[in-house]
Amino acid sequence: MIALLAVAMITGLLLGMPITKVMGAISNGIGSTLGGMVMVLALGAMMGKIIEDSGAAKKIVFILIRAFGQQNIQWAVLLTGLLVGIPLFYNAGFVVLIPLVFAISAATGLSKLYIGLPMATALSVTHGFLPPHPGPVALAGIFHADIGKTLIYGLALSLPIAVIAGVYLPRLIIKRNPANTPQFFVWNEDEHLPSATRSFITALLPVFLIIAGTLGSSFKMEYPGKAIFIFLADPTAALLLSVILTLLLQKVAIAKAMESCTEGVKSIAMIVLIIAAGGAFKQILIDSGMGETVKALTGGLNLSPLLLAWLITASLRITLGSATVAALTASGMVLPLIGSGTPPELMVLSVGAGSLMFSHVNDTGFWMFKEYFNLSLKETFSTWTVMESLVSVLGLVGVLLLNQIV
Repeated sequence: MIALLAVAMITGLLLGMPITKVMGAISNGIGSTLGGMVMVLALGAMMGKIIEDSGAAKKIVFILIRAFGQQNIQWAVLLTGLLVGIPLFYNAGFVVLIPLVFAISAATGLSKLYIGLPMATALSVTHGFLPPHPGPVALAGIFHADIGKTLIYGLALSLPIAVIAGVYLPRLIIKRNPANTPQFFVWNEDEHLPSATRSFITALLPVFLIIAGTLGSSFKMEYPGKAIFIFLADPTAALLLSVILTLLLQKVAIAKAMESCTEGVKSIAMIVLIIAAGGAFKQILIDSGMGETVKALTGGLNLSPLLLAWLITASLRITLGSATVAALTASGMVLPLIGSGTPPELMVLSVGAGSLMFSHVNDTGFWMFKEYFNLSLKETFSTWTVMESLVSVLGLVGVLLLNQIV
């Protein structure tokens, strides 16, 4: 956060902006970035923490493993990561699910990495493409994209990409180690977990509300109740309703539930501040004319704005490490590239795809994956980095295909 603010000030001064305009741009950037998303982030964090503390995430895992069976354990873990990853941030989802990955590995005799890579892939895909994660929400605000459409397009990308990178890739590059495999996966049925119905409803409620609101409000004709769908399509309204309904469904004491909400908001405090500082840097790039300069320099390249956005974001990701910071920084540079024929929702997804490219030693996710799975640097590059790069490239291909359709 400090680095982003300092670089924003220095960049503005070096680009010839008066110091008063530099500070004004920083204030405007922080306000415009957080104004439309801070409540989404806070409510999403509350939602995720309640689901985690109530045991709903663990219940979803048990149900899916029972449904898919031991032979299809990767599909169960992948789907779990997608479901749990929608309301939870990447780091939180990783920490919540990693004990379950280890437990499944111990019970089935399969390699931890063979089971864990699908989980990491699912969390990474939701982090890059699906609101209400901070990156897609912030980008939707910057590009003035409809969050509901972004979510629908993101789901169209996420599912096939998650299958390719999360199921088929591990089968190609990781040994299963099936020696001494037990016949059945066993868990403790005595744990006091919520019912399957409550667990699935609470985990997916924000997504269902946003999609229902978007679809219901997309009809041009007026009809009774359309205002309700427009209300539900707003992510703040959808998440607020989801938090309230989750508190009622989980049957948790209100004092304990409020503790979960407080802890959830605390866990994203630094994420919010980094996004705010990234918004300040983005505004400096816009106000200084950097975006117009990039537009002029690339005007003769005859490249799609979607491809150019991905290239710029991927370059920043490799340089900076943080996916969120790379996406926010790139957005200020590529914002002027949006033409009348480029859907802003696809620009969000293109930048999101670029922000996942080639995770390496300057990315905290790289080290988290390495340390939890006790891998060497070479092994981490050949699994985690390859997976992230594949998700990024497939995301770009998917965005370009969607652009031909929509």
